[in-house]
Amino acid sequence: MEGETGEKGSVCGSSEGDVIGEMMEVIENVGSYVGFRRTQRKESLNLVRRLKLLVPLLEELRELGTAAVSGEALGCLAGLKKALVSAKKLLKSCNYGSKIYLAHESEAVAVRFHAVYDKLNQALDDLPYNDLGISDEVKEQAELMRMQLKRAKRRTETQDIELAMDLMVVFSKTDDRNADTAILERLASKLELRTVADLKVETAAVRKLVKERAGLSAEASQQIVELLGKFKKLAGMEESSVLDGPVLSRNLQKCPSLVIPHEFLCPISLEIMTDPVIVATGQTYERESIQKWLDSDHHTCPKTGQTLVHLSLAPNYALRNLILQWCEKNQFELPRKDIKAGSNGSSIQVKQKISSLVQNLSSSQPDVQRKAIMKIRMLAKENPDNRIRIANRGGIPPLVQLLSYPDSKLQEHTVTALLNLSIDEANKRLIAREGAIPAIIEILQNGTDEARENSAAALFSLSMLDENKVMIGSLNGIPPLVNLLQDGTTRGKKDAATALFNLSLNQSNKSRAIKAGIIPALLHLLEDKSLGMIDEALSILLLLVSHPEGRTEIGRLSFIVTLVEIMKDGTPKNKECATSVLLELGLNNSSFILAALQYGVYDHLVEIMRCGTNRAQRKANCLLQHMYKCEHIPWNFNVGA
Repeated sequence: MEGETGEKGSVCGSSEGDVIGEMMEVIENVGSYVGFRRTQRKESLNLVRRLKLLVPLLEELRELGTAAVSGEALGCLAGLKKALVSAKKLLKSCNYGSKIYLAHESEAVAVRFHAVYDKLNQALDDLPYNDLGISDEVKEQAELMRMQLKRAKRRTETQDIELAMDLMVVFSKTDDRNADTAILERLASKLELRTVADLKVETAAVRKLVKERAGLSAEASQQIVELLGKFKKLAGMEESSVLDGPVLSRNLQKCPSLVIPHEFLCPISLEIMTDPVIVATGQTYERESIQKWLDSDHHTCPKTGQTLVHLSLAPNYALRNLILQWCEKNQFELPRKDIKAGSNGSSIQVKQKISSLVQNLSSSQPDVQRKAIMKIRMLAKENPDNRIRIANRGGIPPLVQLLSYPDSKLQEHTVTALLNLSIDEANKRLIAREGAIPAIIEILQNGTDEARENSAAALFSLSMLDENKVMIGSLNGIPPLVNLLQDGTTRGKKDAATALFNLSLNQSNKSRAIKAGIIPALLHLLEDKSLGMIDEALSILLLLVSHPEGRTEIGRLSFIVTLVEIMKDGTPKNKECATSVLLELGLNNSSFILAALQYGVYDHLVEIMRCGTNRAQRKANCLLQHMYKCEHIPWNFNVGA
């Protein structure tokens, strides 16, 4: 608590007026926070709104002025002040803290919110309202806040499951999708870390976080730093290490005391500019950096975010002369850009090569077509710029047509090429618009093992767009995915599970998946531990259990038994998800809880309350509280049997 507003050691020695004034200042300060991170935005705004309900109470106390206040009453006011300072510290973290950290540690942050609710509730409960002379009207206002705090504690938050799944993928060392550009771009959008300006603020927040440690493990720190590096790479920023700061030229590393004027640094690379150019907004960048940004199909100014009315680059001769004069005066040698010409030449060659390959897709010779597809497949896999170039040169329509070619290997290469191209957001729409989805579904049903796997992955990638989720469901794409989940290879099952999870975010698709037999297939994944897909299966079940038809099937005895076994012997994450599924079942039908009790779930819930993850502990607590309220449960039988 020390360091927020200098409170340590001052509370007990403060007068009533001082304490009240300081509390009002805290509420005023948190009311000025406007940049709450997306992952905690709703919770933060609700807490600020509740704190403002205290203003009438504090104003009335201040108006009562110098009336004699007992030491006990002053101590209670000091307790309320401590609770408010804790709330301010949490809200400050959610307003200025690292966005990646707050998403990564969302469960721990949620626990901090509940701890703040407890402190505020206890402080308000302890206040001697009669001794302080508080009016009935203001007492009612304080009671309203207490009721809201209690309701907030009981509330079952709706987690952003897609965000949680994406974080699980990118932080995994074994999931080969951890570098998938589509997932990274979606995460960057959700965390609002797409612009250079936002990423600079996040970099400062991460540096502070790592420096202060803040109870973060070395592994978690490394994960956060690496993910920030990936986001910066997406935005065209080039940094060797988040912790070390901007990349420095060798010359500057030798002369650390030399400070380069800020206006000489490129806003993208943060290096001194050797070839400064002006874009349409009037901002200046290093030619190589801004060209790379534009080649990645960005049509905005990285610094201002404004749309560029044209993509021409004008040399900034005046600034270049100033840079050269400064370098000469300070005996500083500009970095050489010897590779620039070669890089541009290489880029032109790649564009020419892609144009030729796209033409060969329409060749009358099958061998020429096959070679062109295979090369396009590899080019689209290797480089995000190539995905844009292939689409810009008209490569997607002929590839879509070739999906229906009666050659299983050619179909396999084609669907994989479209999968690689679909990683680009704009290409997702173009591929769907060209009519690829029915043909991909056909290959999913009848293709080779690899073709089926990559078709499932392609449907997952395309389904990132909500309109494509609807289209895939309405075109009957879910049953063959369920079939792959049942009888595919291990990789095929994983690809199908990922696609089905994403599609089941749509309410209509939940019903389609249930009718297609997804729930028995998920039960098999839970029972076959060798597949290592328990987390994936439980994540899908957590979506489906919100659907009435899903609850009916998931509530069968075989499922209840399996959930209880996972809550006993599963990994911490397994236990958390299984508890969440059982809670959703029980809140809608208490007979499911009775069945679970007969298989010993009570003891497992108590154990989870003792040493489960933060979220698992909250879910277990909610489930136990609900059990105690169920009147028809005979608590005289051995619940641990």
